[in-house]
Amino acid sequence: MADRGVDFSGIPKEVRDHLAELELELSEGDITQKGYEKKRAKLLGPFLPQITSVVLALSDIQQQASSGPTSGEASRDCSPEAPGPSSSSGGRRNRSGGARDDRYRSDIHTEAVQAALAKHKEEKMALPMPTKRRSAFVQSPVENCTPPDTSSASEDEGSLRRQAALSAVLAQSLQSPDYWINRSVQSSSTSSSTSSSTSSTLSHGENKTPTSALADILASTRIGATHTLFMRMLVLCLCLCMIMTVSMIMCVIPYLLPLPPCPGVPVNSRVSTKIQQLLNTLKRPKRPPLSDFFLDDSEEIVEVPQPDPNTPRPEGRQIIPVKGEPLGVVSNWPPALQAALARWGASQAKSPALTTLDVTGKPLYTLTYGKLWSRSLKLAYTLLNKLGTKNEPVLRPGDRVALVYPNTDPAMFWVAFYGCLLAEVIPVPIEVPLSRQDAGSLQIGFLLGSCGVGLALTSEICLKGLPKTPQGEIMQFKGWPRMKWVVTDTKYLTKPSKDWQPHIPTANTDTAYIEYKASKEGTVMGVAVSKIALLTHCQALTQACNYCEGETLVNVLDCKKDMGLWHGVLTSVMNRIHTITVPYAVMKACPMSWVQRVHIHKARVAVVKCRDLHWAMMAHRDQRDTNLSSIRMLIVADGANPWSVSSCDAFLNVFQSHGLKPEVICPCASSPEALTVAIRRPGARGTALPARAILSMGGLSHGVIRVNTEDKNSALTVQDVGHVMPGALMCIVKPDGPPQLCKTDEIGEIVLNSRAGGTMYYGLPGVTKNTFEVIPVNQAGAPMGDIPFTRTGLLGFVGPGSLVFVVGKNEGLLTVSGRRHNADDLVATALAVEPVKTVYRGRIAVFSVTVFYDERIVIVAEQRPDASEEDSFQWMSRVLQAIDSIHQVGLYCLALVPANTLPKTPLGGIHISETKQNFLEGNLHPCNILLCPHTCVTNLPKPRQKQPVGPASIMVGNLVAGNRMAQAAGRELGVVEEEGLFLSEALQWRAQSDPDHVLYVLLNAKGAAVCTATCLQLHKRAEKITSALMERGGLNTGDNVVLLYPPGIDLIAAFYGCLYAGVIPVTVRPPHPQNLAATLPTVRMIMDVSKAACILTTQPLMRILRSREAAASVNVKTWPTIIDTDDLPRRRPPQLYKPPTAEMLAYLDFSVSTTGMLTGVKMSHSAISTLCRSIKLQCELYSSRQIAICLDPYCGLGFVQWCLSSVYSGHQSILIPPMELELSLPLWLSTLSQYKIRDTFCSYSVMELCTKGLGTQTDSLKARGMNLSCVRSCVVIAEERPRLALTQSFSKLFKDLGLSPRAVSTAFGSRVNLAICLQGTAGPDPSTVYVDMKSLRHDRVRLVERGAPQSLPLMESGTILPGVRVIIVNPETRGPLGDSHLGEIWVQSPHSSSGYYTIYGEESLQADHFNTRLSFGEPHTLWARTGYLGFVKRTELLGSTGDRHDALFVVGQLDETLELRGLRYHPIDIETSVSRAHRSIAESAVFTWTNLLVVVAELAGSEQEALDLVPLVTNVVLEEHHLIVGVVVIVDPGVIPINSRGEKQRMHLRDSFLADQLDPIYVAYNM
Repeated sequence: MADRGVDFSGIPKEVRDHLAELELELSEGDITQKGYEKKRAKLLGPFLPQITSVVLALSDIQQQASSGPTSGEASRDCSPEAPGPSSSSGGRRNRSGGARDDRYRSDIHTEAVQAALAKHKEEKMALPMPTKRRSAFVQSPVENCTPPDTSSASEDEGSLRRQAALSAVLAQSLQSPDYWINRSVQSSSTSSSTSSSTSSTLSHGENKTPTSALADILASTRIGATHTLFMRMLVLCLCLCMIMTVSMIMCVIPYLLPLPPCPGVPVNSRVSTKIQQLLNTLKRPKRPPLSDFFLDDSEEIVEVPQPDPNTPRPEGRQIIPVKGEPLGVVSNWPPALQAALARWGASQAKSPALTTLDVTGKPLYTLTYGKLWSRSLKLAYTLLNKLGTKNEPVLRPGDRVALVYPNTDPAMFWVAFYGCLLAEVIPVPIEVPLSRQDAGSLQIGFLLGSCGVGLALTSEICLKGLPKTPQGEIMQFKGWPRMKWVVTDTKYLTKPSKDWQPHIPTANTDTAYIEYKASKEGTVMGVAVSKIALLTHCQALTQACNYCEGETLVNVLDCKKDMGLWHGVLTSVMNRIHTITVPYAVMKACPMSWVQRVHIHKARVAVVKCRDLHWAMMAHRDQRDTNLSSIRMLIVADGANPWSVSSCDAFLNVFQSHGLKPEVICPCASSPEALTVAIRRPGARGTALPARAILSMGGLSHGVIRVNTEDKNSALTVQDVGHVMPGALMCIVKPDGPPQLCKTDEIGEIVLNSRAGGTMYYGLPGVTKNTFEVIPVNQAGAPMGDIPFTRTGLLGFVGPGSLVFVVGKNEGLLTVSGRRHNADDLVATALAVEPVKTVYRGRIAVFSVTVFYDERIVIVAEQRPDASEEDSFQWMSRVLQAIDSIHQVGLYCLALVPANTLPKTPLGGIHISETKQNFLEGNLHPCNILLCPHTCVTNLPKPRQKQPVGPASIMVGNLVAGNRMAQAAGRELGVVEEEGLFLSEALQWRAQSDPDHVLYVLLNAKGAAVCTATCLQLHKRAEKITSALMERGGLNTGDNVVLLYPPGIDLIAAFYGCLYAGVIPVTVRPPHPQNLAATLPTVRMIMDVSKAACILTTQPLMRILRSREAAASVNVKTWPTIIDTDDLPRRRPPQLYKPPTAEMLAYLDFSVSTTGMLTGVKMSHSAISTLCRSIKLQCELYSSRQIAICLDPYCGLGFVQWCLSSVYSGHQSILIPPMELELSLPLWLSTLSQYKIRDTFCSYSVMELCTKGLGTQTDSLKARGMNLSCVRSCVVIAEERPRLALTQSFSKLFKDLGLSPRAVSTAFGSRVNLAICLQGTAGPDPSTVYVDMKSLRHDRVRLVERGAPQSLPLMESGTILPGVRVIIVNPETRGPLGDSHLGEIWVQSPHSSSGYYTIYGEESLQADHFNTRLSFGEPHTLWARTGYLGFVKRTELLGSTGDRHDALFVVGQLDETLELRGLRYHPIDIETSVSRAHRSIAESAVFTWTNLLVVVAELAGSEQEALDLVPLVTNVVLEEHHLIVGVVVIVDPGVIPINSRGEKQRMHLRDSFLADQLDPIYVAYNM
């Protein structure tokens, strides 16, 4: 060893501890011997100055010897039967015996992947597993789930042993921030059984478990282990904060740690177990850190990565075009392919042309050249002479004809193809459509339409198998033109007359046939091949492959296209070759069938794919006597696949003992546009094989060729595909932009000039020019001659000796952040992660989707039915790590779908474009999904850092800019008479002056008036309640009394009864009888906070309060006195109470805000009288008026309209309890029509009910006589931003019923002032503006035009009430802002609330919200802070006073805004985007836990769509808001709590999520 003779006593103790840790890791297998020696040498290096270079060199040699062979050697020496890195997985692979399971396996790549995973294993990164409702998916049965890992105990013991070895290191790191973070992480990862010790550890700092031990515990802990939820979420916050600076973290920790766990949160919570694991993966960011500044005014949204000076660049000279060998001159070469068939049909009639196999692999039928000629002749005669009349033939020469034949019937296809050539019609071979919605059928229809195909040839058996209509006709396939079907079986053909001979012209430039080609986007186009190109291609293949007459060829490929057609149908007939076709169905049943045919027929040539090599290799054990010595050329059709080298090597290793010669393996490269591009010629016996290129994948991603000399894990071994075809000229050009010639060490697209290639995309001249008429240009942009080249779609380079190397295809190219990656490479890496028990090897799709200005890589695979959730998730997490290590690119999404659900191509492959379309539309229905936006999205906008600006500077800036201060005021309120200050006196006055005037009418669900109240009736009932309070309550003046009533007149009477008695009423929503457990605690809380001395209620509610069910939720023995107002005394009270001053407290208004805070505000007699007068003036309310109210009457402006306003103004109120709408949806609208109501007030929940429930019934409502033309004002009462989309939808839907679009408006109030804005009758219509959302996130308002990108429509919140003054203030500096600037809305009004009713002694909060002053401008004026952000804009409209109207726009609640990345987001904006993401999202809500964005979406569709929502939600938030979603929670409809005003209770939702009380369908944790 290098450290031999070292005196360890002189080495510091921390180094010795590190050495002890290394020894322990080596003994437990956590580190390789090579890694151990390198780390040990690095630790001891500073203490070994005397060691000579000889010893160091010896150490290097030992390291090289222990590291194994180079990747080049491994690629040649690897064996398919070599055991994998895991003996258990290797055993499973050998036992399976399934030929299809191990196709595409690369042993070289497997070694690299396993090494990369081993590196990740050292880091111990455990990924959290998603939470899935067990009933949601039955993909993996319970009995197939993996049992708990029995090795976890030993791993924990090893972790504990490692703690002792690290104690000294930990002692030194106690003061570092990393230690505190790791300690918090460790403490929060312990199980619930040790939660008490965990808390003590956090308090006293006694736990010294290191991060590596934590990772061990995480890696071995089961996902279902119980953890304290609060601490898990704390860990999540801490790990996400790793991106911050250390100082920022140290500021956060002291505020987070002391917080107690929330009451009611269960200790065992499965949700945040995964959150904790998620954060362990995020705590070491692998991507470049984001910049620390934000250019606010920059138009550039995306962070542009700075060019890396170390990026490899091409350095060679400009490439010189490569010429193929000259095309030889053959004396007896036929003038056309038909002439060759005629020759062999006449002179070699009995010579076999084609042998077909049955499904067992045995010969079924042999077609001779004589039969092929005669049947083709019959078909040509029938097509030209028997389909129509002599004067009106159906087909003419040059018409296109579709050939629809299955792969299992090649003989019929041969006859049809050559029959079309003889008839001089153009055959268009296509696949057999299996169903109307068959994958790609729409695109096949595009092909048939662009080629003008109207007739299809097929066999009788195939025709019977096509889907039919109930009438027995062929179904009209999706996107197909009208087709006429012709059966070509021999019995339906007509023998030609003796004097009829087909016209066989010399090959010319006319189209011979059309071959279909699917593009990367899924579009199917037809490549036209001319007659001269067909003939030349056959000649070039004959020369390159040295075909001879009478040879036998085994063709495993599809005979309708590509190499299967060129070799097995065309060139074989040209050279009178006997072709044995092995269809795909035969290969699935008998993978060795093609090898058996070679052995039996002593075939000289075989045309196969890598897939067939693997299948035969895995099934060869059953056939020991096969002999492949007859093969002189084994053509590998997909040899251009970079990973074909391992397939060829593995096949050679197995079958070399069966006579297979190494030099006969001939990979080739082909393209639908250029046909055969290059092919390796068979070498002489014993000649050395061409050398292989071992390339750096990092260099390839930058488009340059670099030989890999460093990390063999990131090396790509590529074999050549031979030389260019005879008679062809080849260049390499840049794949993007102008076709500029590449340099010699640069990867580019291969372009070819040859007579033997396609001529155009039939019917698509525009696309043709860009592909078939390419003129390469030099570095200066000058064209290199006038010879047109054809783009092949292949990416590669020219190596030594003019050998062609292909490293990928354009259609599989994924360009991420300027670097290019190949889809086949990623598939190979994923397959190297031992997926035998998890996914099917041949059913993986890799594609990219554009999300946030860059391509993002998505991998979709089919999961085996017996794979457990744990196995699948472990495989996905290992694939992420492997691809990140080897390709240096992050995966955006990895999804597993149930078996046999991905759309397939006709030959069984995965239809990539259809899969991508399903992914983007939410139709993929995965059973497991993993998104990793944190690692792969690196171009987010730069976080903003707010610059401190003082209030005086802002004001001076506005003055300089000419901006006026952002303030507005309603009209003058006028003088309030002294006798009108008390509402109780107003009721007494009305009972005396107009006793029979009806104030209230209460309707039931049928629209009938169940109760009315005149002024006198209401007064007398209030008096009786006052008597009951005095007699039974034993109350003192000023005591608080809870009113617990359903919406009705009893509530109003009880309110005035309290005023008459001198007690303070507190209205509370009654508990729901069917949901006491959720609603009764809120009632109890309000009673406790308000210190109520008595409860007024009805008999049914009193029984509920004292019921056994209520006792399960609250302590019913501690209720205060309950008075039943259904049985009241008849006598009047001796006197009615009159407050000594108007500033005395009138009632308490309690409400639960959207942030989950219960707040009660104090309303004085003066405030409610002033408020009622303000509403009366704004809405012009008088005794003769009639209004309809459909609101909850328990708080805010809803209570004011229900209980107070009618008594003050004298108008009649028709009361419609919102709960009645659940029984009769049209109740509210029919009331408006029946009573001809001009003014109505409702909530958003009522409007949404009508919009969703009645929107489709407007015709029937109109037929029943409903007419809303009488409605002048429909005001929505809310404490939020106006929901413009809902109000517009309501107006448009009921426009047919006469509703004026100008009628709908909104009101705005808050806790500090119940009514700030209310659309009146005299003011201008509400205005709408469009603001830029990017500016809004920066607390600025920039007005844009309608339809502008990132624009947000905002509607004015109503006209400011009389007596109200508002100003827009910077919430941080408390200085006034200018017009059209976003800030907090402050209000000054005589009807503002007096203050909060006891917030646990927070007097400073009371002063801050109700009696605050500006820091600059008007320092003596007292304002109330609403807590809402908004802005004031002076419009061109004129108000009632003739002045220009100042519109107030409410943007959102300040406490609800999300502070992320230094920007301010409003939840409703994100939720609007989320609700648009998928048709099955019924509702959504968002919240944050520190820096983690959580999206909860209600699923309205089936549960199999749940996982479809995860990527779509992540995409839309990233695209529109530039935020990464941390957690996506899919829940059932109705889970998101919504209050009576229709507002989402996001904080309640967050608490339920953290307490694991949502019962989610699926919870996805984005990495």
